[in-house]
Amino acid sequence: MVSGFAQPSSGSVRLNGKSITKPGPDRMVVFQNYALLPWLTVFENVYLAVDSVYPKKSEQEKRAIVRDHLAMVGLTEATDKKPPQISGGMKQRVSIARALSIRPEVLVLDEPFGALDAITKEELQEELLKIWNDHRCTVLMITHDIDEALFLADRLVLTSSPANPTGVDGRFLRLAT
Repeated sequence: MVSGFAQPSSGSVRLNGKSITKPGPDRMVVFQNYALLPWLTVFENVYLAVDSVYPKKSEQEKRAIVRDHLAMVGLTEATDKKPPQISGGMKQRVSIARALSIRPEVLVLDEPFGALDAITKEELQEELLKIWNDHRCTVLMITHDIDEALFLADRLVLTSSPANPTGVDGRFLRLAT
């Protein structure tokens, strides 16, 4: 609902006083399944978001934003590769770079570090905290990893689903602004 992909059955979800009715660049999502276009390179997958959100920026500025964000997630050497040529962890890092490159007000993370090796996961968790500290955007993160939730969150909300109404299916956390 925060992302704009679903509507509440009652009430409304608001950001800065405005109802959320559809997806928008003020709320970026990092999905579990990467959501990359396989025919585009790593660079082009991130560039597509930057170009869509910042059409008036110069080509040089847009390319610099993409390069900076790919460097931030350690993918400088993979810029010309296509998603089928890189690992799952690298694909997830491309998704994270793409989401962060447009500087959203709300970053929604759906198990973003699940496919990463332990070292990369720890590095990106630290980077997420740094980005949050530098830019103070709101981060909503769904995770089943209690250690990750405790490390990253300032607030935890336990959730359940209709399929498992008495059990905890995941964690919902927010890094406050």
